[in-house]
Amino acid sequence: MRNHLEGKVIIVTGAAGGFGRLVAEKTAARGARVALCDVNREALDEAVDAIRDAGGEAIACVADVVSRDDMARVAAKAVEAYDAIDVIVNNAGVMPLAFFSDHEIAAEAWDRCIDINLKGVLHGINAVHDQMTEQGRGHVVNVSSIYGNYPVAGAAVYGATKAAVRFLAEALRQESQGRIKVTTIRPTGVPATGLGAGVLNSEAIGGVLGAGHAAFLEKLGVLFGENPPAELTDPEAITYYALSPELLADQIVYAIDQPWGVSISDLTVRASGDAYLL
Repeated sequence: MRNHLEGKVIIVTGAAGGFGRLVAEKTAARGARVALCDVNREALDEAVDAIRDAGGEAIACVADVVSRDDMARVAAKAVEAYDAIDVIVNNAGVMPLAFFSDHEIAAEAWDRCIDINLKGVLHGINAVHDQMTEQGRGHVVNVSSIYGNYPVAGAAVYGATKAAVRFLAEALRQESQGRIKVTTIRPTGVPATGLGAGVLNSEAIGGVLGAGHAAFLEKLGVLFGENPPAELTDPEAITYYALSPELLADQIVYAIDQPWGVSISDLTVRASGDAYLL
């Protein structure tokens, strides 16, 4: 099968860890040239060094997606290094789940959530738009969430930002047909990443689980305990319970690894046995 990643220039935001780092590593291993973008300089340098040590091509771009100027510099650095931008993966995000009654402790985190999850995606799109248009082709991949599918208690702000990502993506697709492909990735919960560390009220996760909240927490305890059963941890099992970061990254890579004439516009990724309602 043809490798459609070979030689592509890919920008990945939030690339110092989590999904972003995995996507950067996996695409670089397939021959892509990757510009890794993150605010964490030390972790970013480690990620770039790991790719280079494995024989891949990568550059580090220290930047905050909240800054339009930073993202413009990332795009310029990618073009300077590799003469093109084929793909951007707008991955950077935070998840400060909380109820409206938590507003006093949540206000600053919600502001940051809007800045990163919504404005950050917009800034990423705008940073590459003209370059991709001048090239005659490009691909924008935005990481949304199942939380963007429907409003639930405890996720008003986070869900709103992820729903907004879908709106941005669809409008971009309509405006850019035949020039820029647009993909929206909507992951289910991926407990093994650090994203859950941003949750401000642990009860707020109940909105996406409904009556299954208690059972979810119990299974999660088993999953991350000693000797978890294979029916929860083996992705070959239909009861596989919690999607791993590696498997989500594989699906993002799959969406990129397509001929230019094929666009996977919307991809929801779940563990087949998970308990999320959305």
